[in-house]
Amino acid sequence: MLHQPKTKFLSSFVPWASPWKRLVLISLLSPVLWLQALYVRRVTPRLPEPPGRRAGISGHGPLLRLLVAGDSGAAGVGAPTQSQALCGQLVRCLGQHHTVQWCILAANGLNSPGLLQLLEDAPPARFDVVVLSIGANDATALLSPPLWARWQNRLAELIDHRFEPALLVHTAVPPMHACPALPQPLRWFMGRWAHQMNQSLAGMLPAQGHRLMHWHPESTTSVGLAVDGIHPSSAGYATWAEELSPHIRAGVAATPTT
Repeated sequence: MLHQPKTKFLSSFVPWASPWKRLVLISLLSPVLWLQALYVRRVTPRLPEPPGRRAGISGHGPLLRLLVAGDSGAAGVGAPTQSQALCGQLVRCLGQHHTVQWCILAANGLNSPGLLQLLEDAPPARFDVVVLSIGANDATALLSPPLWARWQNRLAELIDHRFEPALLVHTAVPPMHACPALPQPLRWFMGRWAHQMNQSLAGMLPAQGHRLMHWHPESTTSVGLAVDGIHPSSAGYATWAEELSPHIRAGVAATPTT
């Protein structure tokens, strides 16, 4: 199942999936992009992970075991507390229909290899739903889109082995083209790169199965970003969770839990 935003920005892309086109573009823009990246790192405030519980149980109804794993998005950077971050907002939405037993395995700054190691080090457990938020740091490191998609397959294999979810949700790389902290043309370039990463993963996911991809709602950035101009605010996380939770409920209903 693929939920793809319909924005003028994304629909205006000129195809650049081939490696040589990416290399040419990087070569042409590298001096400007490098200077702008240094500037962004210097002036952008580094927000902490919010305080709050990273595991618990809440809600009413049939049991739903939820794991939220990944990078700063999964860790809730940009929200004042974990209850107002992604997992907390998902628990709020899903808790209207389920008793949600939830856990967060995430850290600010993680890339895909780092997340793989974090999950390998975690004790095995059974979850009905695993939500992955990973990719922004892979994008800033210019990990090639096909290689990034293969890393997501490796993560999925590990998750299936250690956590046995009925549903695995890959959240798309964030809409970097809409981050005001990134100056142009860096913002444009990173938006294209992130979009190509998402397209590569979408093309590798099976049409049927327990894995789905969920694109960030178009309104996530317009509703509100944190003061760093990159991460969602509590309102952005709420929008993200409200869009995602119905797909989780539908996926769980289609695959009964045990």
